[in-house]
Amino acid sequence: MPRQRPEAARTQHPGAEPAPSRIVVCRDCCCGSPKVTGVDHTRQVERLAESVPLRVSACLDVCEHANVIVVQPSAAARAEGARPVWLGLVNDADATEDIAAWVQAGGPGVAPCPDILDLYVFTPPRRAR
Repeated sequence: MPRQRPEAARTQHPGAEPAPSRIVVCRDCCCGSPKVTGVDHTRQVERLAESVPLRVSACLDVCEHANVIVVQPSAAARAEGARPVWLGLVNDADATEDIAAWVQAGGPGVAPCPDILDLYVFTPPRRAR
């Protein structure tokens, strides 16, 4: 029989903030490695982690787009139909700042994606999703 979670764990406490948009940063064989030159990979992760919840992932299998960052919508935005946005070739500090600002504003489904980030958006092959 499955274990039931306590009621307190299933309900949101009054005044609690809804779960925000999140970021997944690929860091493995290509992303975050010396193969992608001219990028302070450590600082990129640190900067994003200053702003929003962040998870560092093993290879997302889209190495031709290194460095890859996936912006995931909040649970509420996902329930309304928002989907993750995959960003590739994120290899400069300005793009990192644009991503951080977008996610702080709410991310996918809440705040419009800045036009400049359209240059980085790509659709991953089905096997990578």
